[in-house]
Amino acid sequence: MNESTGRLVVAITGASGSLYAIRFLQEAVKHFQEIYLIFTEQAQQVLAVETGMKVNLRDFNARDLIGSDSQVLRLVDKRNYFSPPASGSFQHDGMVILPCSMGTAGRIAHGISDDLITRAADVCLKERRRLILVPRETPFNLIHLRNLTQLAEAGATILPAAPGFYHKPETINDLVDFLVARILQQLGIHQDLMKEWQHEGADD
Repeated sequence: MNESTGRLVVAITGASGSLYAIRFLQEAVKHFQEIYLIFTEQAQQVLAVETGMKVNLRDFNARDLIGSDSQVLRLVDKRNYFSPPASGSFQHDGMVILPCSMGTAGRIAHGISDDLITRAADVCLKERRRLILVPRETPFNLIHLRNLTQLAEAGATILPAAPGFYHKPETINDLVDFLVARILQQLGIHQDLMKEWQHEGADD
């Protein structure tokens, strides 16, 4: 494992699950020095529908998205192929696509780099860096399943937005935090949102 760079790439696409993205960013800014954030137009639309929030990408303010000021978040235009995440020479600790639409997953699976999100993901695969896709779709059709399988075979981590219930969640936030904790763990980040599972009666 290479030494941490303190950099992360995060993409938000047009699948349902805006709350996951917001909560993840709220936690991620505590652990990284630079987060390159990429939005799609559809992600903006879904965010507005699901949360009532409107993010101005032309005059981006972290507070509008995560509720607090942060110099860590760096918004990057999804059409900007000259930005750092587009190049394999740019070192970072991984990329999270949260939520990941099936269209985005399909294009990445077939090597179609038609915007910065798909290009940055392609870079992760070719450079053997962490690529975490969080699909939020149900049910999956056969094309979805084959694309996700192909991505897993290429080295991506498929982490569906499917929270567990063994921790006895009481609120929607509890369910969201479950998923955010799992993403942080996949990035090698120590997190306090969810306790590690300890079987009753197991030796300490």
